[in-house]
Amino acid sequence: MKRFLALFLCISLPLFAQEVLRGEVKIELEQMRGFSAENTRPLTPAEARQAGLEDAARYFGAMIYGWSFHYDVGERARNIEEILELTPIGDISAKDPRMVLTDVQMNGPIMYLWVDYRPEQTQLYRLEKWKAGSTRTAQGYGASPLEDKYAALEDAARATIRAILQGNERNRPKEASGFISLAAFPQYWLDKGRWAAFGRFRVNIQEITPFAAH
Repeated sequence: MKRFLALFLCISLPLFAQEVLRGEVKIELEQMRGFSAENTRPLTPAEARQAGLEDAARYFGAMIYGWSFHYDVGERARNIEEILELTPIGDISAKDPRMVLTDVQMNGPIMYLWVDYRPEQTQLYRLEKWKAGSTRTAQGYGASPLEDKYAALEDAARATIRAILQGNERNRPKEASGFISLAAFPQYWLDKGRWAAFGRFRVNIQEITPFAAH
């Protein structure tokens, strides 16, 4: 029996370590950076590829490490502003050797990149922690001005946290804090002159403060 367990562990541990995260990034060579003429130069293929790798590193980092958050729910009737503060817990470099560009394709002015990332053991542990306990998987949509594409993803995170609170809390709380990570790469598109984003998140709400506490 001991021999069988030892053989099982020898087989299982390497397989566990070989887990691969995968994602697709879309980069528009004719970047929509705003309405300033100085920002209208299209990206070269090399610049687009680098931008795609930087995006992939950002998203892998958000999947593995995530953010801590503090969310002021806000209420128009009381003239209280809605604010979400996200603080990255860790990041991944676009030069990380565990990140591998597996394919690149062009479709008109759009470059599609497929990227793999092989987490190390400590990162695998973090991924497992995101799936445990009171963590919930949910999704949301967000939007932002053309000048800040990534703000649309933050807005999607805000919408996701707000929806979870609305579903769980009978009375609207004043604020909440906890942790949130990406469950998969986000999707972006242009909508009425703004960036729109869709994201799937893992959310762990640690503390909720009701209005009555203030």
